[in-house]
Formats: sequence, C-alpha cells, structure tokens
Amino acid sequence: MKEHSVVYPGTFDPITNGHVDLVERASSLFNRVVVSIAHSEKKKPLFTLEERVQLARDCLSHLDNVEVVGFNILLIDFVLEQNARCVLRGLRAVADFEYEFQLANMNRAMNPEFESIFLTPSEHLSYISSSLVREIASLGGDITPFVPPVVAAALQERFKSD
Repeated sequence: MKEHSVVYPGTFDPITNGHVDLVERASSLFNRVVVSIAHSEKKKPLFTLEERVQLARDCLSHLDNVEVVGFNILLIDFVLEQNARCVLRGLRAVADFEYEFQLANMNRAMNPEFESIFLTPSEHLSYISSSLVREIASLGGDITPFVPPVVAAALQERFKSD
C-alpha cells in the first residue's frame, strides 16, 4: 500500500491555533503530515527558521504522524523529496481562495501530478492570522486565545524589550 502523505507548507510566523487545528484534522485524514516551514526571508519573519520549526514541533508533539521540517527550495521539489504529491492549504475567507487557486494552478502547471487539498479552519478560529497575532503581541495585547501557550510565551519574550 502506498503511504498517503500531505505537505502543509507555510511561514508559520508564528504557528497559531488555526494552524494547529488544520494539522490535527489533516493527521486524521493522512498517514503522514509534513508541516513544512518556509525559510521565506522575503516576508522578513519575526522568528528565525529554527525558532519557527521548534515552536511548531512543541505545539504538534501530541500528534504521532506529524513531522515538522524547514525548507528553502521550490515547493514542488520539496513535496517530491517528501514522497508526497499533494499539499494542504488552509482557506479562511474568499480572499484566501483567489490566491490559493492561482498557486494551485501554477504548481500543477509545473508538475501535473501535484494536487492541492483545501481545508477550512474551525469557525471559531477562522479569523486568526499570524500577522494579526504578531501585531497584537507587538502592542502588548493578549494573544493567549489565538496561539498555543509556548507561542504566547515566545511572543511575549520577543516583544518584552520593545
């Protein structure tokens, strides 16, 4: 039997409760979920790649079939390296769909066997985004409802000196 794996790529700067929700649900649908954290210097992440990988590992350690790795290559190449052929993407709103639809079609144009799987977060998490969480944290707001405790602590530490 072929192992069914899915790659969940993103910047995860930081990982949120919405991300965790999607990974938990994907872990029940696939034999293996590879949470793939993009280096993504273009986005100027708050946390280093190593920090983002460790935070995600800490938040997802309760899931036996989930791996967390960093990557810095073309996504379609990374997916092949992981012996997978599909990626998981989260859709929070209609605005997300337009970008994700374009991305899915571009990836499939580069590799016709490449598939994109879309999941929506649980309704009570659908408004959470990493960028909003970072902004709230930078202004001293309470981010504990939006991120796992280890992430809240890391954000509070990061902005403590500001």
